[in-house]
Amino acid sequence: MTSRPVTLGELRRSGWQSVPVKEEIRRNVAARLHSGGQIVDGLVGYEDTVLPQLENALLAGHDVIFLGERGQAKTRMIRSLTGLLDEWIPIVAGSEILDDPYRPVSRYAKDLIAELADECPIAWVHRDERLGEKLATPDTSISDLIGEVDPIRVAEGRYLSDELTLHYGLVPRTNRGIFAVNELPDLAERIQVGLLNVLEERDIQVRGYKIRLPLDILLVASANPEDYTNRGRIITPLKDRFGSQIRTHYPLDVEAEMAVVEQEATKANVPGVTLKVPQFMSEVVATLTHLARQSPHINQRSGVSVRLSVANYEIMVASSLRRALRLGELEAAPRIADLESLAASTLGKVELDSIDDTRESHVVEALIAQAVVGVFRSSVPADRLKAVSADFEGGRVLHSGDDVTASDLVESLGDFPGLREAVAAIAAVDGSESPSVIASGVELVLEGMHLTKRLNKDQSGSRSLYRAR
Repeated sequence: MTSRPVTLGELRRSGWQSVPVKEEIRRNVAARLHSGGQIVDGLVGYEDTVLPQLENALLAGHDVIFLGERGQAKTRMIRSLTGLLDEWIPIVAGSEILDDPYRPVSRYAKDLIAELADECPIAWVHRDERLGEKLATPDTSISDLIGEVDPIRVAEGRYLSDELTLHYGLVPRTNRGIFAVNELPDLAERIQVGLLNVLEERDIQVRGYKIRLPLDILLVASANPEDYTNRGRIITPLKDRFGSQIRTHYPLDVEAEMAVVEQEATKANVPGVTLKVPQFMSEVVATLTHLARQSPHINQRSGVSVRLSVANYEIMVASSLRRALRLGELEAAPRIADLESLAASTLGKVELDSIDDTRESHVVEALIAQAVVGVFRSSVPADRLKAVSADFEGGRVLHSGDDVTASDLVESLGDFPGLREAVAAIAAVDGSESPSVIASGVELVLEGMHLTKRLNKDQSGSRSLYRAR
């Protein structure tokens, strides 16, 4: 930064040009698209749906509202827009509203430039400081957003008519940047009116002051569709002023859900234990969420967030680590036995239409069973199932569960050749011959055979016994 201009005169001689923030973003969006890059990184499943709409909106210079259920990355997209701003911009040093040295709007900046001319000091602001964000709450006031008279400045001897007595709100302090309102319908309707001028006339007015601040802002908002009727609504004149309304969505397929989980889930790290997560167990977690989004027993109006998949994945992994630590194993992999722990992380993330606690647990158990059956059928070749059933003829049984080590499960495969072949086909997908992964495959096949009526299962606590029907 030491090589950058530090006065207005130096800035003019450097050839730096001022452009409106929307033009600045349009230019940077065009550059990314031309180079084949994404305008927002880290978003999975939006490449062909949401992102093209966002690219169009930014190229058109539109203010944007993202409309979608909870957990659809609306806030992440808003915050990532700062990456489309220039890395550094100059401002009049000391300006509270990031005044453009060439086009100052505040009284402070105008007076300073009038007094010092080309010697006016210049400061440089990073793009990360050009995002203003407000979570809309019913107690948000106009002074929070637009501004208010500062009584301390009045007490210092300034007249009320002096513009320097103003304390600027969040909107003017985000001048030459991006201002975001999360959960816009929660903003009281009389406060939403205060944003009308910002969106259309691009200015603000504070109380009875005869001032007009022509602000340079990109306004972005987020809202849940149900908020229009449940908690509030966006007033029609304000909604009309947004150039683009972009509808977000949950991952459209299980593969995209798994990719989001892999990206977002906290990677558990326990000293002395190596963690391996088989792909089919990740698929069970993602399938469970997709089934929940289709379940008639779950309130779909409130949505089933991707956070459900992330939380379930993390709990499943934690359960496998706990088992490994208790049994003294050096390697952990989630197994079917760990799915019992998902009730705690699932019930807090969904709204069921039943208020009976017993019924709620049954709904979750049924969804987990459906997810296991779906993954079992897609993972285990159908031509191997007769051989697995044959292994249990003659009264042979197999124990599994939370108190059975991976090595014991793997050792037991010597007496069940059909089961061994079926598990090998599953493990081949992960490319792992790890005992913990093999044990996980054993439980998937056994549980799948039970749920599809090919084996019987006797369960006592966390211990399961599988036998022929």
